[in-house]
Amino acid sequence: MAWLHLVALMLIACFVLPHGNVKAIDFTRLQQAMQTLGGNKQNVIDWQRVMEESQAFSTNDKLRRINEFFNRRIQFRSDMEIWRQSDYWATPLETLAKGAGDCEDFTIAKYFTLLHLGIPVEQLRLIYVKARIGGTASNVQVAHMVLAYYPSPDAEPLVLDNLITDIRPASRRSDLQPVFSFNSQGIFAGVEGHATVGSGGVQQLSRWSDLLQRAREQGF
Repeated sequence: MAWLHLVALMLIACFVLPHGNVKAIDFTRLQQAMQTLGGNKQNVIDWQRVMEESQAFSTNDKLRRINEFFNRRIQFRSDMEIWRQSDYWATPLETLAKGAGDCEDFTIAKYFTLLHLGIPVEQLRLIYVKARIGGTASNVQVAHMVLAYYPSPDAEPLVLDNLITDIRPASRRSDLQPVFSFNSQGIFAGVEGHATVGSGGVQQLSRWSDLLQRAREQGF
């Protein structure tokens, strides 16, 4: 996993309209695209249902339901196993079609789903981290990505992770060492909720047009 590549930002921006409004998802087109991808259409139907059921819920309940939905529905597998590529960023539809993904795919799918449910983009960040595995005494670290929800700019974020389905405050995830954070607004100068967006923005990234076209063709 080439985890320092920022291709994810291109995928993120293609789902979000200017001013932070979220484009309505065309589920009919998504189901048709799912058939083209050779995936199980039921996965999209269930995804639509969980979003519809979650619309009236509190923010914390939305976080919990969406985190659990993807953690239970999607199997963890490497990009090489799924796509025969060392680093591939899947749209939520592609992840559901395969029924599998790596940490980036889990995080991306949760991010866009929560945006669709009305969580403000300012409160969501995708965070690259170094994750310690093998227990508290272990020195083994792997590249990993999680989704963070910030109740307010000065609040401690909650961490949504495919490794641990329990949503915990960042202070209870001592196994994670943050590297940098980003969302559809850009790359942030830190992981704090009040961190500022760096210069350049997502427009500077390369594979943007390819990912934008792929997402649009799928109905996003």
